[in-house]
Amino acid sequence: MFRAQSLLERKSTIFSLVVVGVIAILAIPVIMPHLLHGFHLAHIFLHISGITLAVFITILAILAYSKLKTKRLLLSMFAFATFIAAEVVLVMDATWPTLYDLNDISLLEIGHILTFCTLGLLAIGVFRND
Repeated sequence: MFRAQSLLERKSTIFSLVVVGVIAILAIPVIMPHLLHGFHLAHIFLHISGITLAVFITILAILAYSKLKTKRLLLSMFAFATFIAAEVVLVMDATWPTLYDLNDISLLEIGHILTFCTLGLLAIGVFRND
């Protein structure tokens, strides 16, 4: 009998579901319009790979935090979730560079700020004394 909870028991199954889910969500708005753009498509796939890995690691951190409930895992979970946001902003900047301009700050700078926040949260989690 099929159990939804059995899907979350194996990391390979979680990774496969994440890859299929991310590519399915981003196929039409991001991948298809740039299919014949050569190295630009490679740049976009680099960010899509970052989103995929960040979602996968975030899910693993959520599962680990639900079992252990440590503050380090909570910080790691927030760090990887912040990295998802950074990669989404960076793929938006790579896909539609002028569509989402904010006043004085570009999407590229926002992506870099979020990446820096990710590193900060991971550093706090590493150096934290529990």
